[in-house]
Amino acid sequence: MRKTTHARVGCFFLYLYLLTVVTGMAGCSSRESESSALQEACASEEEETFSEKEAEALPAESIYVHVCGEVNAPGVYELPTDSRVYAAIEAAGGITEKASAPSLNQAERLSDGQQVYVPSEEEAQGQTSSVQGMAEADDGKVDLNTAAKDELMTLSGIGEVKAEAIIRYREEKGGFNSIEELKEIEGIKDGVFNKVKDKVKT
Repeated sequence: MRKTTHARVGCFFLYLYLLTVVTGMAGCSSRESESSALQEACASEEEETFSEKEAEALPAESIYVHVCGEVNAPGVYELPTDSRVYAAIEAAGGITEKASAPSLNQAERLSDGQQVYVPSEEEAQGQTSSVQGMAEADDGKVDLNTAAKDELMTLSGIGEVKAEAIIRYREEKGGFNSIEELKEIEGIKDGVFNKVKDKVKT
Protein backbone atom coordinates (compact mmCIF):
# COMPACT_ATOMS: atom_id res chain seq x y z
CA MET A 1 0.00 0.00 0.00
CA ARG A 2 2.79 2.41 0.87
CA LYS A 3 4.57 1.65 -2.40
CA THR A 4 1.43 2.55 -4.30
CA THR A 5 1.07 5.83 -2.40
CA HIS A 6 4.70 6.72 -2.96
CA ALA A 7 4.32 5.95 -6.65
CA ARG A 8 1.30 8.21 -6.90
CA VAL A 9 3.08 11.05 -5.09
CA GLY A 10 6.08 10.64 -7.36
CA CYS A 11 3.86 10.75 -10.44
CA PHE A 12 2.14 13.89 -9.11
CA PHE A 13 5.43 15.77 -8.61
CA LEU A 14 6.66 14.61 -11.99
CA TYR A 15 3.48 15.95 -13.55
CA LEU A 16 3.98 19.33 -11.80
CA TYR A 17 7.58 19.47 -12.99
CA LEU A 18 6.66 18.74 -16.57
CA LEU A 19 3.83 21.29 -16.39
CA THR A 20 6.24 23.94 -15.11
CA VAL A 21 8.78 23.18 -17.86
CA VAL A 22 6.13 23.29 -20.59
CA THR A 23 4.66 26.54 -19.22
CA GLY A 24 8.14 28.11 -19.06
CA MET A 25 8.85 27.10 -22.62
CA ALA A 26 5.53 28.56 -23.74
CA GLY A 27 6.35 31.82 -21.91
CA CYS A 28 9.73 32.03 -23.61
CA SER A 29 8.12 31.42 -26.95
CA SER A 30 5.60 34.17 -26.24
CA ARG A 31 8.34 36.60 -25.18
CA GLU A 32 10.34 35.74 -28.27
CA SER A 33 7.26 36.44 -30.42
CA GLU A 34 6.67 39.78 -28.67
CA SER A 35 10.34 40.72 -29.11
CA SER A 36 10.21 39.80 -32.77
CA ALA A 37 7.05 41.87 -33.29
CA LEU A 38 8.63 44.83 -31.50
CA GLN A 39 11.74 44.65 -33.69
CA GLU A 40 9.60 44.51 -36.83
CA ALA A 41 7.58 47.55 -35.68
CA CYS A 42 10.78 49.54 -34.99
CA ALA A 43 12.23 48.57 -38.36
CA SER A 44 9.02 49.62 -40.08
CA GLU A 45 9.03 52.99 -38.29
CA GLU A 46 12.68 53.58 -39.24
CA GLU A 47 11.93 52.77 -42.87
CA GLU A 48 8.94 55.15 -42.83
CA THR A 49 11.02 57.95 -41.27
CA PHE A 50 13.79 57.44 -43.83
CA SER A 51 11.27 57.53 -46.65
CA GLU A 52 9.84 60.83 -45.37
CA LYS A 53 13.30 62.40 -45.11
CA GLU A 54 14.19 61.07 -48.53
CA ALA A 55 11.01 62.56 -50.00
CA GLU A 56 11.75 65.95 -48.41
CA ALA A 57 15.24 65.94 -49.93
CA LEU A 58 13.88 65.41 -53.43
CA PRO A 59 13.34 68.59 -55.50
CA ALA A 60 9.78 69.73 -56.18
CA GLU A 61 8.41 68.50 -59.48
CA SER A 62 6.65 71.79 -60.29
CA ILE A 63 6.71 75.53 -59.57
CA TYR A 64 4.09 78.31 -59.63
CA VAL A 65 4.69 81.59 -61.46
CA HIS A 66 2.58 84.71 -61.93
CA VAL A 67 2.46 85.90 -65.55
CA CYS A 68 1.04 89.40 -66.12
CA GLY A 69 1.30 92.46 -68.31
CA GLU A 70 0.89 92.21 -72.08
CA VAL A 71 -0.09 88.53 -72.29
CA ASN A 72 -3.35 87.10 -73.55
CA ALA A 73 -4.27 85.21 -70.39
CA PRO A 74 -2.64 86.68 -67.25
CA GLY A 75 -2.65 84.44 -64.18
CA VAL A 76 -0.80 81.97 -61.98
CA TYR A 77 0.49 78.89 -63.77
CA GLU A 78 2.00 75.60 -62.65
CA LEU A 79 5.11 74.69 -64.65
CA PRO A 80 7.76 71.97 -64.45
CA THR A 81 10.85 72.71 -62.39
CA ASP A 82 13.67 74.42 -64.37
CA SER A 83 11.20 75.97 -66.83
CA ARG A 84 12.21 79.14 -68.71
CA VAL A 85 10.42 82.47 -69.17
CA TYR A 86 9.25 81.55 -72.67
CA ALA A 87 7.35 78.56 -71.22
CA ALA A 88 5.51 80.84 -68.78
CA ILE A 89 4.54 83.19 -71.63
CA GLU A 90 3.29 80.27 -73.72
CA ALA A 91 1.23 79.04 -70.75
CA ALA A 92 -0.36 82.51 -70.54
CA GLY A 93 -1.46 82.37 -74.18
CA GLY A 94 1.48 84.26 -75.66
CA ILE A 95 2.16 88.01 -75.83
CA THR A 96 -0.22 90.64 -77.18
CA GLU A 97 0.38 92.95 -80.15
CA LYS A 98 1.32 95.77 -77.74
CA ALA A 99 4.02 93.75 -75.98
CA SER A 100 7.71 94.56 -76.15
CA ALA A 101 9.20 91.09 -76.60
CA PRO A 102 12.85 92.29 -76.79
CA SER A 103 12.52 93.68 -73.24
CA LEU A 104 12.39 90.15 -71.83
CA ASN A 105 15.09 87.53 -71.48
CA GLN A 106 12.94 84.58 -72.49
CA ALA A 107 15.77 82.12 -71.79
CA GLU A 108 15.91 83.07 -68.11
CA ARG A 109 15.31 80.18 -65.68
CA LEU A 110 12.20 80.56 -63.52
CA SER A 111 11.94 80.07 -59.76
CA ASP A 112 8.94 79.20 -57.60
CA GLY A 113 6.79 82.25 -56.81
CA GLN A 114 8.38 84.45 -59.49
CA GLN A 115 6.42 87.13 -61.34
CA VAL A 116 6.93 87.46 -65.10
CA TYR A 117 5.85 90.91 -66.30
CA VAL A 118 5.63 91.60 -70.03
CA PRO A 119 5.85 95.38 -70.67
CA SER A 120 4.21 97.21 -73.56
CA GLU A 121 6.24 99.02 -76.22
CA GLU A 122 5.31 102.33 -74.61
CA GLU A 123 6.49 101.19 -71.17
CA ALA A 124 9.73 99.83 -72.61
CA GLN A 125 10.48 103.12 -74.38
CA GLY A 126 9.74 105.05 -71.20
CA GLN A 127 12.15 102.87 -69.22
CA THR A 128 14.86 103.34 -71.87
CA SER A 129 14.40 107.12 -71.84
CA SER A 130 14.56 107.17 -68.04
CA VAL A 131 17.81 105.19 -68.01
CA GLN A 132 19.34 107.44 -70.66
CA GLY A 133 18.23 110.52 -68.73
CA MET A 134 19.88 109.24 -65.55
CA ALA A 135 23.09 108.49 -67.44
CA GLU A 136 23.15 111.98 -68.95
CA ALA A 137 22.41 113.60 -65.59
CA ASP A 138 25.30 111.72 -64.04
CA ASP A 139 27.92 112.68 -66.64
CA GLY A 140 29.85 114.81 -64.14
CA LYS A 141 29.47 118.07 -66.07
CA VAL A 142 28.37 121.34 -64.46
CA ASP A 143 25.06 122.61 -65.83
CA LEU A 144 25.41 126.35 -66.51
CA ASN A 145 21.64 126.83 -66.20
CA THR A 146 21.15 125.17 -62.80
CA ALA A 147 24.52 125.15 -60.99
CA ALA A 148 24.86 127.11 -57.76
CA LYS A 149 27.75 129.53 -57.18
CA ASP A 150 29.80 127.03 -55.19
CA GLU A 151 29.44 124.42 -57.95
CA LEU A 152 30.50 126.93 -60.63
CA MET A 153 33.55 127.82 -58.56
CA THR A 154 34.81 124.24 -58.85
CA LEU A 155 35.61 124.98 -62.51
CA SER A 156 39.16 125.93 -63.39
CA GLY A 157 39.55 129.71 -63.73
CA ILE A 158 36.10 130.48 -62.29
CA GLY A 159 36.27 132.37 -59.02
CA GLU A 160 33.52 133.97 -56.97
CA VAL A 161 33.23 137.06 -59.20
CA LYS A 162 32.97 135.06 -62.44
CA ALA A 163 30.52 132.58 -60.85
CA GLU A 164 28.25 135.47 -59.82
CA ALA A 165 28.55 136.91 -63.33
CA ILE A 166 27.46 133.58 -64.85
CA ILE A 167 24.40 133.42 -62.58
CA ARG A 168 23.54 137.06 -63.34
CA TYR A 169 23.87 136.42 -67.10
CA ARG A 170 21.51 133.43 -67.12
CA GLU A 171 18.95 135.33 -65.04
CA GLU A 172 19.04 138.29 -67.44
CA LYS A 173 19.08 136.20 -70.64
CA GLY A 174 16.74 133.47 -69.48
CA GLY A 175 19.48 130.84 -69.47
CA PHE A 176 22.34 129.63 -71.66
CA ASN A 177 21.50 128.17 -75.06
CA SER A 178 25.08 127.01 -75.63
CA ILE A 179 28.31 126.86 -73.66
CA GLU A 180 29.92 129.31 -76.12
CA GLU A 181 27.83 132.08 -74.53
CA LEU A 182 30.24 131.96 -71.61
CA LYS A 183 32.63 134.07 -73.68
CA GLU A 184 30.07 136.90 -73.64
CA ILE A 185 30.63 137.26 -69.90
CA GLU A 186 33.23 139.83 -68.90
CA GLY A 187 36.44 138.22 -67.75
CA ILE A 188 35.87 134.92 -69.52
CA LYS A 189 37.95 134.81 -72.68
CA ASP A 190 39.21 131.98 -74.86
CA GLY A 191 41.81 130.92 -72.29
CA VAL A 192 39.30 130.34 -69.48
CA PHE A 193 36.68 128.99 -71.88
CA ASN A 194 39.06 126.35 -73.24
CA LYS A 195 39.73 125.17 -69.66
CA VAL A 196 36.04 124.64 -68.83
CA LYS A 197 34.36 123.81 -72.16
CA ASP A 198 34.64 120.04 -71.60
CA LYS A 199 33.37 120.30 -68.04
CA VAL A 200 30.18 122.30 -68.57
CA LYS A 201 26.84 121.80 -70.32
CA THR A 202 23.57 123.63 -70.91
